[in-house]
Amino acid sequence: MDAQATSVLNRIIRRIPNKNIENLLKKWNCLSAEQLRALDYTRPKWMIVEHVISFCEENRLNLKHITNLEMIYHIENPDQGTWYACQLAEAQDDAVCVELTQFKEHFKAHLHGVIRHISIKMKKHEDEAVWIRIAWGDNFSKPNHLKPTYVVHHLHTSYVFISNLVAKHKIFLCQALVIATKHGSIKDGHLSTKSLTAMRDLLLRRYQQAFPNEQSRILQDRNTLSSHPCIGKEHSDHEEMRHQMSCEAFGHGPSPKLETAVYRLETRYRGNGNHTLSDREEFFRGVVRFSSSSLLDSLRHCVASGMAEGPVTPLLSAITQRGRNYFVITDKGPGVSSQASAQRA
Repeated sequence: MDAQATSVLNRIIRRIPNKNIENLLKKWNCLSAEQLRALDYTRPKWMIVEHVISFCEENRLNLKHITNLEMIYHIENPDQGTWYACQLAEAQDDAVCVELTQFKEHFKAHLHGVIRHISIKMKKHEDEAVWIRIAWGDNFSKPNHLKPTYVVHHLHTSYVFISNLVAKHKIFLCQALVIATKHGSIKDGHLSTKSLTAMRDLLLRRYQQAFPNEQSRILQDRNTLSSHPCIGKEHSDHEEMRHQMSCEAFGHGPSPKLETAVYRLETRYRGNGNHTLSDREEFFRGVVRFSSSSLLDSLRHCVASGMAEGPVTPLLSAITQRGRNYFVITDKGPGVSSQASAQRA
């Protein structure tokens, strides 16, 4: 094996807990049963790496086989690195007819046409997701397999999930995706997280949603407790309504595990008591960041417990309703400015 293949293999093995190495190598199916039994998975990582490399050389494996192992590792461990969501738009009439073979041909043909040295591998996972690994080179240098871009796309959906993409390659990847999926354009989804699973669950609605009922509509019109002889019964009714509203906003049951939501403020002072501030033409700028190991569960608890007053503000419910965790708050309301988009690209 060459130095690049050895480096990629070394990096993969060192990332995996010792107890999981055997299972990954079995799925790879490039080592014999005898070779797998000969490995001692209780030994230090550097020793395991040396033995695996020796077996790879014995079996005359090359970089192609090693990158296949890396893809298996990433598919089995999707919640690593930082993932960004993009959304396809302006679908052509025959976009729903695109099959995997056609997608592969058009995607690879475009990238090979614009970049001389590039390596592209694709795998279709059990959940119908197409995983793409791209090692980028250029007209003068060979592909760098140590810094590949990963792309995940579920055919016939409008969402694409991307990890480890540098700015200079973005236009080539976006063009290839638009052509291969038969869409007119692709835009930033303004959603990023370290968990690909959470991102897919949120955008593809793979979580238990709750829908408005009559009680939640009543609560939106009546936000304070009125005097009542049976105050305990009234409190119970309000607890039930708060629970319903929290579920409508953030889902019922396990929620997608987003960790952050960012709100960028670009607003003017609107108070009447301070003319120095109210007469300023410049925006007040700032950033508000919510963080939690499971942000949607935390927000749902705040509403259900009464820590946050209902009804839920659209600034928070927009996380699930719009599938975003990055917002720009302007005088016109929450949105995403073109300036912010350019800075994040």
